Amino acid sequence: MSLKGPIICIEDDLDDQFLLKTAVSELEIPNRILFFENGLEALLYLETTHEQPFLILCDINMPVMNGLELRERIDGNAYLKKKAIPFVFLSTADNPQIVNAAYNSTIQGFYKKLSSFTSFKGQIKIIVDYWQHCLHPNTR
Repeated sequence: MSLKGPIICIEDDLDDQFLLKTAVSELEIPNRILFFENGLEALLYLETTHEQPFLILCDINMPVMNGLELRERIDGNAYLKKKAIPFVFLSTADNPQIVNAAYNSTIQGFYKKLSSFTSFKGQIKIIVDYWQHCLHPNTR
C-alpha cells in the first residue's frame, strides 16, 4: 500500500463512479482514482502495473468477472498478494450469503453503499481515514 498510490475502483455503474469521484473530490483526498468496469479489467491492470495502489474499492455484481472472482484471483497471484493492497467491498448487495462468501476470502471490509450522498461520503471518509493511519507492510 502506498499512501500516495491510486484508489482502484471496480464499479460498472457510471452513476456510482460519479458519486465516488465527487465524494473523493469534496473530501479533498489527494489520491487519483482509477475506474474499471469489471474485475478482469482491474486484474489485468494490477498484474501489469508497477504502481503500489493505496486501496481497492470493489463492487460485487459486475459483468465478465465479479468482485468475489476478482478477490479470488488476487489471492491466488503471488505478485499481487505480496503487494497486500487493502481490498474493501462497497456494494448495494447485502445478502448474508454474499457477505459470508466475501469474508471467506482475505478482504479488509464490506460496506453497503448508503443511499444519501452525505452518508456515502461519510463512508468513504471512514474507509480512507482508516487506511491512511493503519500500519501496513508496504507503506511508503
